[in-house]
Formats: sequence, structure tokens, C-alpha cells
Amino acid sequence: MLNKSEHIELSIVIPTCNEEGNIVPMYQRLLAVMNEIQVSNFEFVFVDDGSSDQSLLRIQELRATDSRVKFIQLSRNFGHQNALKAGLDHAKGAAVISMDADLQHPPELIPTLFEKWKAGFEVVYTIRKDDQKVPLLKKWTSKGFYRLTNKLAEIPMEEGTADFRLLDRKVVDALKKYTESHLFLRGIIPSLGFKQIGIPYTPHARVSGQTKYSFSKMLRFALTGITSSSAKPLYFSIYAGLFFALLAFLYGMYAIYIAAFTNEAITGWTSIIASILFIGGIQLIMIGIVGIYLGKLFIQSKNRPLYLITEKELD
Repeated sequence: MLNKSEHIELSIVIPTCNEEGNIVPMYQRLLAVMNEIQVSNFEFVFVDDGSSDQSLLRIQELRATDSRVKFIQLSRNFGHQNALKAGLDHAKGAAVISMDADLQHPPELIPTLFEKWKAGFEVVYTIRKDDQKVPLLKKWTSKGFYRLTNKLAEIPMEEGTADFRLLDRKVVDALKKYTESHLFLRGIIPSLGFKQIGIPYTPHARVSGQTKYSFSKMLRFALTGITSSSAKPLYFSIYAGLFFALLAFLYGMYAIYIAAFTNEAITGWTSIIASILFIGGIQLIMIGIVGIYLGKLFIQSKNRPLYLITEKELD
């Protein structure tokens, strides 16, 4: 087994869920990059997020031959953001890079991130630039998410921001203080300050397996991002309520005028029912928005841990 170094300059944190076919190729490409940037004191921290395949076994096999490969096994699937937080909490490097295990985040971009860090930047984030092969629906929904989030968030995010980034040790230590139950690191990190710079990249094709993000998961992630980074949707509820209350008042005044000063019968059950259903639908949406925030407060009040570790080998 290779000997580990006392001082670790660079940590690579890799959340992993059912990526058994990608573990070894990931390791091999990362080793080649480490040789390129001539960093000898590094570690690869794999976080097994409740995998049901042989992902953990592949990691343990690498660990048996190279002590720079380290792992954390979570007790179940806690989600990508919590797995990422677990890796950041336990990484020891002066600089910490986070990236996905599917190799869509190209390891070959690491030298650029590392050079920007050595130049004095404390957060080096990446900006996804999709090629022409990405379906239009995915492009439109992604753009819509960032535009909506930036309109609602206190601190905007660049469109295409990914969880492939380098963080200085000071930033990682600051993130350790965050214990909120619904993590959205893409929104948190821009709000931290520090010296930041973005690097564009084109995602590579997945080497093995299938994406873990279904449409419902992406929608849930988007809702988490919007409600975690801003309380503006609650103000929107107030404004929408005032707007529709004004419309109802004006319509009521119109109905009184027709009844008092004309001989026309007040008809229009269809319009009344349509108005009631429309306003009722808006009310349910507003109640749903409030419910999301209340649900988050309820879960946060329990003060449960963000993740539970079954086993770890980090030395």
C-alpha cells in the first residue's frame, strides 16, 4: 500500500451512488491529472451515498492498493448535496475539489482550477456549457430555473453553475458551519463571498450507467434551490393576494352599480364560477409556497444530522 502524506495539499471529493462502472476509470484519470500538476500529497475521498451495486467494493479494492483513496459510507441514500457536504466536512486538503463520479465533470479541467487557486482565487467554480446534443427541453428548463432563481435570490448565480468546483480551506471551514436541512450549495457558496472566478466547461459523456436525476428529482431540486436561497416567493404570495383582492373589489363595485342603476339582470354564473376556481387555484398555490417554508422549518427544528456514517477510512 502506498504511504500517505502528513500534509494534504489537494482533496478530491466524489459523491457516489451506483457508479460501479465509473470508479476505476475515474481513479485512473485522476491519477494522470495528479501527475500532470505534480501534486504528490493528495487524497481521493469517495462518499458512498447508499449505493445498491458494487460501488463501495470497487472503492475498497482501490483503497487496498493506494491509501490516498479514502471513503465514507453513509447509512442510506441522503441525497447528492448531503453526500457532498459529508465529503467536504471530512476532506483535509488545503484546496478541495468536488466533482461527480460519472465523469461528466472532466478531471482534465482540474489543472486549470488548481492554477486559478494558486493565483489567489479562493472559489473556482465551473459553468456548464452544453453542446448541441443536449435536448431542447433540458436546455429550456435549465435556463428557466436559473432565470427564475436569480430573480428571486438575494445573490444571483451564473447560469450553468455546477457542483464541480475548487474551494480553499477557508471556504470549506466556513461551509462546515452550515447545518441547514435542505442544502443547496450552488446558492450558498456565492453568498459566502471570498475571491471567486468561474471557468466554463463542456460536460463529457457518461462512461457507464444512467443518470440518477429523473424529471421529478430535478423539479424537487429546483424547488429546494429557489426556497433555500430566498424568501421572496412569500412576498410574491402577498402581492398576488393584494392584486386579486383588488380585482375582486372592483368586480364587486361593478356588480353593485349594475344592480342599483340599471335594469339589467346580473347574469354570468360561468364567469363567477371561473373566477372562483381561478382565485381558489391561486390560493392553493400560495398556501403550497407557505407550506414548503413551514415544512422546512419543521424539519430543521428537529435538528437531525444531515447524514449518518456507517463506515469510513480516512487515514
